[in-house]
Amino acid sequence: MPAEWEPHARAWMCWPCRPEAFGGADGLLRAKQSFARVARAISTFEPVVMAVRPEEKAEVELACAGKVETFSVPLDDSWARDSGPTFLSGVSGAKGGVAWRFNAWGNKYHPYTEDAAFGARVLSFAGAKTWQAPLVCEGGAIHVDGAGTLMTTEQCLLNDNRNPSLTRQEVEERLALYTGARRIVWLGDGFADEETDGHIDNIACFAGEGRVIVGIPPREHPDWAPVAEAILRIREAQTAEGGPFEIIELPQPRRLRQDWRGLPLAASYVNFYLPNGGLIMPAFNDANDEKARAILADCFPGRDVLQIEALDIVEGGGGIHCITQQEPA
Repeated sequence: MPAEWEPHARAWMCWPCRPEAFGGADGLLRAKQSFARVARAISTFEPVVMAVRPEEKAEVELACAGKVETFSVPLDDSWARDSGPTFLSGVSGAKGGVAWRFNAWGNKYHPYTEDAAFGARVLSFAGAKTWQAPLVCEGGAIHVDGAGTLMTTEQCLLNDNRNPSLTRQEVEERLALYTGARRIVWLGDGFADEETDGHIDNIACFAGEGRVIVGIPPREHPDWAPVAEAILRIREAQTAEGGPFEIIELPQPRRLRQDWRGLPLAASYVNFYLPNGGLIMPAFNDANDEKARAILADCFPGRDVLQIEALDIVEGGGGIHCITQQEPA
């Protein structure tokens, strides 16, 4: 599984289609507008394919100003990172991908049969060899450095609503076999993100081999203690090559908000996307928006940084990284 900053052939997205994920029809409409802004921004760097229900294809073409290719396919929801495949690169340049078992984040939404089939459908469209993994996993639950190290959380992949019959070792073996990882770094649990049960892409990510960006919430945020523990675990861990990690602290939004459910809003600057030559990151109308932009620009020098208002996206439980999935070049 290559690192996300390596060259892409294109980006995949899904057009929002589940009103209850965004609190109703009005929230869904605002989400569509935000998804379209993200798609148009990414299209300035690399091609974008928008998966869409056939009856909504014309809506996508209008909203995205013709800047995306459409892929007509049945959909249940709109999070391409999670229901989509994890693309792989072979040593000879061959392309393949993993279709994980998908159960809608621990059976939180129904139906999800179309989304469970989405990963394999994308891989078929892309002409990539498909491996069906015997593991319930979502793309947002894992992050890699492209050099053999994978990071995830116990709260998600060891959750009884994902893989209740598997031990930690069995989960690690499946992750290693299907991503090429040689070292698994486990962060803990207790994160406030109940929608995804602690997806790593809202907490921490790699910025290079041995470099980890960690989102630092305000002290009054319920994630303060779990993040402090996560930092201790990263400091005690090693890369696949046996080296230490450098930790880059990224201040999270200063303002604490609730989503339409009354739960802590899962607003995270860690949840960004790296198109070819660019960095598409969220803005939250927050005092830390500019500080986060400057830190990420330093982490990925030479990239054009575009900051997009993402509050209407995170109302659905995810961010810009969650609605995108890169296909390696």
